[in-house]
Amino acid sequence: MTLLDKHGVRLTVDDAIATVTLANAAKRNAQSPAMWRALAEAGSLLPGNVRIVVLRGEGRSFSAGLDRQAFTPEGFDGEPSFLDLARDTDEALDATIAEYQEAFTWWRRTDLVSIAAVQGHAIGAGFQLALACDLRVAAQDAQFAMRETSLGLVPDLTGTHPLVGLVGYARALEICATGRFVHADEAGRIGLANVVVPGDELDGAVADLAAALLAAPRDAVIETKALLAGAAGRSYEEQRRAERAAQARRLRDLAGAGD
Repeated sequence: MTLLDKHGVRLTVDDAIATVTLANAAKRNAQSPAMWRALAEAGSLLPGNVRIVVLRGEGRSFSAGLDRQAFTPEGFDGEPSFLDLARDTDEALDATIAEYQEAFTWWRRTDLVSIAAVQGHAIGAGFQLALACDLRVAAQDAQFAMRETSLGLVPDLTGTHPLVGLVGYARALEICATGRFVHADEAGRIGLANVVVPGDELDGAVADLAAALLAAPRDAVIETKALLAGAAGRSYEEQRRAERAAQARRLRDLAGAGD
């Protein structure tokens, strides 16, 4: 069932699995504000029974990042150019960037597990979109790069927090400040990618991972995800308490189900 198909974003749902496809292969799935709004809309359209969201890109690249048209004086049709945005007030500019970020925030909702299936280039905004997901499965030709600094900018689409969490501050700084490519094998070694497979096995590996995630009861996965997501911000003792509270909820729910 197709729920959305516009601005280079297609959302399809098959029972408990939703697939969000970046569908502008001719431009290597380069991103624009219109695409970001469509991605945010896709998150709002998910039926309540969806447990897994797969994010993929059509063609040879996952996403080549921000469409360079954004940096031209004319920008995109019906959109302010980035040059126009630079002339705006601090408050207005902050609000605009916050709106763009909405495309990247919903992937880590506790009621879902999101999987990015990455092949070819995942550059800049494309890298950050892959980082927005809970898990990443990479084809052997995948190449990740944070190229914003080469343009005199910073990564601002929510990618810095998960990147530091995955690879640590020092390596994250090196990756972002140099803008170098992280190839699939290294991505697997340093924790950027959960799984690295040959390109022709990418879809199968994602399907296997989704099936394994669906095998566990939904509420247990939701509670576990919430525990892990909050662990970095808690002390050891706080995490112990959070574990006890979560387990108590699960035990009561299970006992209630058995009555």
